[in-house]
Amino acid sequence: MSYSSAQQAFEQGGVIAYPTEAVFGLGCDPDNADAVQKLLTIKSRPQDKGLILLASDYQQLRPYIDDEILSDQQRQQILSRWPNGITQVLPANKNTPVFLTGKFSSIAVRLTTQPDVVALCESTNKPIVSTSANISGQAPAITWQQAQQTLGALVDYIVKGETLGFEKPSTIIDGLTGQVFR
Repeated sequence: MSYSSAQQAFEQGGVIAYPTEAVFGLGCDPDNADAVQKLLTIKSRPQDKGLILLASDYQQLRPYIDDEILSDQQRQQILSRWPNGITQVLPANKNTPVFLTGKFSSIAVRLTTQPDVVALCESTNKPIVSTSANISGQAPAITWQQAQQTLGALVDYIVKGETLGFEKPSTIIDGLTGQVFR
């Protein structure tokens, strides 16, 4: 993969299709409101549902979560669940934009080992917005070829990598209680 091309698309407010653990994701710079709106428009997804942030390390997520209210024990529990394809819903930092949190006071976050995502997050030193690469209500793309076929004309860059081969999309849990949402 050409990391510089993906990074360039990311930094210029583009929407990127990329492999995650089980499916292809659509993502963009979480701090770029126009990029997030473009992504939501491509997906026909309402803003109030909120979005997931995918990162290569916890430090990239700290600006978006209210880490200060977490006890050391809670933080250890949260970190112990990763990477393993688990998305955790955590209290959002009060400065986290509503276009990321939707109607919630929390933010869904995940650490990954998918090498293309890790490289992009490390090169930008940021997490990437992550939602399945599909139009809402349709099946998500599993390969870059499927992403190209269904979304190619709508996105700015497609990472031609492979998922980690997980059988199903990430489990979503409450990071503080462990309650499973999906």
